[in-house]
Formats: sequence, structure tokens, C-alpha cells
Amino acid sequence: MHNKTRCGWAEGQFEQYVTYHDEEWGVPVHDDRKHFEFLILEGAQAGLSWATILKRRDGYREAFADFDPEVVAQYDEEKIQKLLQFEGIIRNKLKVRGAVTNAQQFLEVQKEFGSFDQYIWSFVGGKPIVNHWKNLKEVPATTKESDALSKDLKKRGFKFVGSTIMYAHMQACGLVNDHTVDCFRYGEV
Repeated sequence: MHNKTRCGWAEGQFEQYVTYHDEEWGVPVHDDRKHFEFLILEGAQAGLSWATILKRRDGYREAFADFDPEVVAQYDEEKIQKLLQFEGIIRNKLKVRGAVTNAQQFLEVQKEFGSFDQYIWSFVGGKPIVNHWKNLKEVPATTKESDALSKDLKKRGFKFVGSTIMYAHMQACGLVNDHTVDCFRYGEV
């Protein structure tokens, strides 16, 4: 598992991180629940490391009803206060409230477009953008596509959806292939 060439950010990391790189990151997602999961996780990451969030992924799964937007959209003030005491997640009021707001807006997008998947993939023309980065320094933090997605999500009332966060979502969910060309996953996704 560890003797393959990987993207530099995954080298020398803990096993769960390497597995995330090897099996999930950059694989095209077409499942709304998985998109919702990454919206919550990427929003929680704001100002923190991905490793911090990845280590708490099971806690987020428990706190946010296995990433079911219909359940999370119904969270009331009492539930939010309980979550703010739950040590399995980052206990930031704005991020927890933002996750509930995002669940509500997520359902609105599903109603309008038939699925969140239909909506988000429209920002890349329905197929992954395949980049050809030789090293991590070349990988941008944002693109015109993530700028457009972020702007539209903010207009719809979503929280923690800045362009950098949305570009990370696009990378994680395979809307872009940002594996470096020397990474064994580059040609696989």
C-alpha cells in the first residue's frame, strides 16, 4: 500500500489519510448523499487541516444522521445545542448551524434540479476536468468553475461555500482530477 507513488499531500500520512487518497479522492461522485457528506466535511474543515476532519469523520457521520440531508434539515435549536457538546465533531456554532442551513438549501436544490448531482456537475459541463499537474505547487486553490459554483451556492443561502472550499469539494468528488501525473491514481480516476 505504501510503496506506490502518490500525490505529495498523501505521502507519509496516517493510514486513514492514505486510504482516503487511494480510494476516494478524485473519484467522480454521483450520489447526493456523498455530495452532502463532503459539503459538511469541507465546511467543517474551513481554517483547519483535512487530517483533523478525517479523524472525526465517524463523529460527523453520527452527529449528522449518516449525512441524510432530510434529517439534518429538521435539526432544531435543542439538537444544535446537543451537537455543540458532542466531542466527535468540531464544536463551532457557525459551522454546526451552517450544516443545518446547508441541508435545507440542499433539499431546495434537489427540488429545483432533480438532484444535487445534476446541479453541481453542470459547473464542469457534466464530465471531470482532467488536469496535468506535475507537482503540488501547480495545483490552484480556486478556479473559474469553483468561483461560479461558490457564487451560486452563496446566492442560494449556503454557508461555508467559499471558492477554496468548493474547489476542495470538486477535487474530492472527482469534478476535477487533480492527482499529479506521477501519482498511481492519476490514470485510474
